[in-house]
Amino acid sequence: MELILKQDVENVGFKDDVVSVKNGYGRNFLIPHGMAVLATSSAKKVLAETLKQRAFKEEKLVSDANVIAEALKALELKIAAKTADSSKLFGSVNNADIAEALSKQGQNIDKKFIKVDGGSIKRIGKYVVTVRLHRSVIIALPLEIVAEA
Repeated sequence: MELILKQDVENVGFKDDVVSVKNGYGRNFLIPHGMAVLATSSAKKVLAETLKQRAFKEEKLVSDANVIAEALKALELKIAAKTADSSKLFGSVNNADIAEALSKQGQNIDKKFIKVDGGSIKRIGKYVVTVRLHRSVIIALPLEIVAEA
């Protein structure tokens, strides 16, 4: 089943992509939840026209995302967390904690655009998290979890 996505759907595609999915997934989930519409010939023509009009705006968004990416690469992100012993954390550090630490350093990134491998970090050490600023601008952000004094 060919669909046009109305919003970003993880592991399927981005907004305005034409994707092929299994019939049941499209008919029972994506279309009823308003995430996609059928990719008919008229819908594809409308999509092509809107993409043409949006191309200039898209270039500006990509350049803005690249500026933010350069600023993020310059940051040294350290998060202090309570520890049980020399390496284990009380609780964990997740994407919301990382977004909060970034906002303290002047970079407001929504937590849904930050991806931590495994969902959360439970030990002290150096890690790399993925930040998606735009569909074509994805950076790896180094992060260090240290013990709270």
